[in-house]
Amino acid sequence: MTPPTSNAPNLETRALRYLAKREYSRRELEGKLSVHTQSPHILSDLLDRLEQQGYLSTKRFAEQTCRVRRPRFGSLYIIRELKEKGVDEKNIAALLPELKASDLEIAQQIWQKKFGTPPGTLKERGKQTRFLLSRGFSSDIIRQVLLYESEGEL
Repeated sequence: MTPPTSNAPNLETRALRYLAKREYSRRELEGKLSVHTQSPHILSDLLDRLEQQGYLSTKRFAEQTCRVRRPRFGSLYIIRELKEKGVDEKNIAALLPELKASDLEIAQQIWQKKFGTPPGTLKERGKQTRFLLSRGFSSDIIRQVLLYESEGEL
């Protein structure tokens, strides 16, 4: 392995480059930067400093993730993704009411785009249900979407 050259960016520069491109959770950024440092203590101090300076924000990351994912996914999917990326319960709880409030509308839009017609058979109903489940919608929301669409045809 070659020793680092004077051209190699330091840890803070790398972190700022990542953050200039998009928002990251602390856990994500820590994972990206950990390969560039031998000391977890130095990395932790840097991340603390970036949070204090406002460059790294879990709240901003969570809000951006919700905005980007919302048109294609339900609240259960988004919440699971936020937890996997290290967002704390407090930030998730702050976003939850808005996510839950729009779940039915988003599920109907996604269903309409993908299927457009109510299921005619149990096999089709199962397929549509599994699709919406995989997108992170609760069974109650799915039931409402399929019931509403079935009644809309009558």
